[in-house]
Amino acid sequence: MISREDCIALCGLNTEQVAALAEHEHVPEVTAAALASYLLNKPGGESEIARMMVDDIRTALAEDRRQRASEIFSALRHFASQHPELVQGLPPR
Repeated sequence: MISREDCIALCGLNTEQVAALAEHEHVPEVTAAALASYLLNKPGGESEIARMMVDDIRTALAEDRRQRASEIFSALRHFASQHPELVQGLPPR
């Protein structure tokens, strides 16, 4: 039997990133892991994942859930560090 941890380990995202996708899509984490795997193998899928995380950050802030927003932001930063194509073309800080 494949466990939740196995699904997450095979999908290309870490636990926090999968949790953010699951929250955004209102699905279980195993389903979010499958979605992540699909998106990471689709052209432009990285951008879709990043957009979902940004949406979750905005929602958490609007609901005054600052701790959750911070957790998702951390997951987004880690994701962006693994996918530098997301930040190409952005002006330097």
